[in-house]
Amino acid sequence: MNYVISVCESNAIKKLTDICAELELVMTTVFNARGTAVRSMLDILGIESTKRRVALTVANEEKTKRLIELQKERMFIGVPGHGIVIAVPIKSIGGGKTVAYLNGGEMNSKYVPKLNYSYELIIAITNEGRTDMVMNAARSVGAKGGTVLHGKGTGTENQQKFFNVSIAQEKEVILILSEASQKASIMKAIIEKAGPDTEAGAVVFSLPTSAAAGFGILN
Repeated sequence: MNYVISVCESNAIKKLTDICAELELVMTTVFNARGTAVRSMLDILGIESTKRRVALTVANEEKTKRLIELQKERMFIGVPGHGIVIAVPIKSIGGGKTVAYLNGGEMNSKYVPKLNYSYELIIAITNEGRTDMVMNAARSVGAKGGTVLHGKGTGTENQQKFFNVSIAQEKEVILILSEASQKASIMKAIIEKAGPDTEAGAVVFSLPTSAAAGFGILN
């Protein structure tokens, strides 16, 4: 099973949700987001806006492959400016009924994950308005770009701070897809230039990626 993260232009989200419905993917949620490309790059690619939509869904290996194929076919994923899709392997699932539900009702399903992949998804959670600090650090060591989700921390009154990071305030979550060989250098650069000791206060971690497609990715 994979947690599939699809990033597309705002006007393409209907096509994406139609594909998810066609494949009978039962856990699909859509978020507003924005890209991190600089204005000069947008002009080069002919993109007018950084507005994005992110769809999160759960799919088995077969449906993950088909989901990516249909996004390439109908949404031109792989062409500059049309988005990316990332599949993150799920390590465990809570209960046989949940496994069956996510597999379209197939009872007695078993789930054994694989955890050795060529790509990783770097996730940086930073204070609001500090995305540029994170992305400048990431790009300095080869990161191609990222997608930003806006959110709010939920820390309790007794857990207001983690080092210099205020937990219960506006946050930006930055998703950066990286080749596994580049992951360590990108994370190190973010920690050094935008980590907990800076005003960005970024907390960074990574997840293995079982499949990926989109501009700048070998697929």
